[in-house]
Amino acid sequence: MANADERRFDVLRAIVADYVSNQEPVGSKAIVERHNLGVSSATVRNDMATLEEEGYITQPHTSAGRVPTDKGYRLFVDRLSEIKPLSAAERRAITTFLDSGTDLDDVLKRSVRLLAQLTRQVAVVQYPMLTNAKVRHLEVVPLTPARLMLVLITDNGRVDQRTVDLGDVITEEDVARLRTVLNAAMSGRRLNDAAARVAELPDKSPGELRDALIRVTTVLVESLAEHPEERLVLGGTANLTRNVADFPGSLRQVLEALEEQVVVLKLLAAARNPGAITVRIGEENEDEQMRSTSVVSIGYGRDDVVLGGMGVVGPTRMDYPGTIAAVRAVANYVGQILAGR
Repeated sequence: MANADERRFDVLRAIVADYVSNQEPVGSKAIVERHNLGVSSATVRNDMATLEEEGYITQPHTSAGRVPTDKGYRLFVDRLSEIKPLSAAERRAITTFLDSGTDLDDVLKRSVRLLAQLTRQVAVVQYPMLTNAKVRHLEVVPLTPARLMLVLITDNGRVDQRTVDLGDVITEEDVARLRTVLNAAMSGRRLNDAAARVAELPDKSPGELRDALIRVTTVLVESLAEHPEERLVLGGTANLTRNVADFPGSLRQVLEALEEQVVVLKLLAAARNPGAITVRIGEENEDEQMRSTSVVSIGYGRDDVVLGGMGVVGPTRMDYPGTIAAVRAVANYVGQILAGR
């Protein structure tokens, strides 16, 4: 029985491979000719009939060919024993391209562009989440004698700039004192803790700094309390329009859903551990507008800390091994780059 099950899975795998490659329903004759399964056309036909009864393949119209169902793709993905490794040239290209990023924004934009090119799907990257972030440094830059720029840098590469109007002039010496006091309260602390520390500063400060500190800390607490992790970078949307036939009557719905950040964030929500791939196929997607798609997502980060999620969205007729390999490789390199900054 196990042998029959394995043989039927080989038939399913052949149907998935041919349908992904050619976008044409696959018949038993084509399977025998293209795949060395060592069985007759009659046996393949019997196996296809069983696979159809069990819901793994379906007949889209009266031709002899079959196509995989969501259930069939799920079994195929769950049984993937080998992920096609990227070539040395592809890995070098990824490293070189991403290493050239000048800052966090540039690295994430490059990641999306690269992922969309490698997979020929829509790519999405979430900005690093601030839940586990710590303050690395606060720079205080005088713009005018009565106006400051605050540059908050976190340990996951986020940079947040705010300006503060002081309402009165401040000396360079007092700017330096402000910088020292603020960094002593914030550096190395998680954002919520840093916000609480900063809020206490005006009551403890020397009288001549109090007015400036009240204005600065008001702006800083706002900045620390906000959670701009709901920022996303999306790329390659045009890739979906090349395969309109994969979205019968639903491409517009998919494109509209991708414009809603809440929907896309939900797609990445499963990314909890760096390196752990999640594949959601068709009906497994919670949002109704996305049920003609598959989503391959992963968490990127360093050690055991997830900084954010990334992934690709495409039709269920997807090169799953190649897509998984590309998503995993790009996430790995982005995590390494951000850890080194």
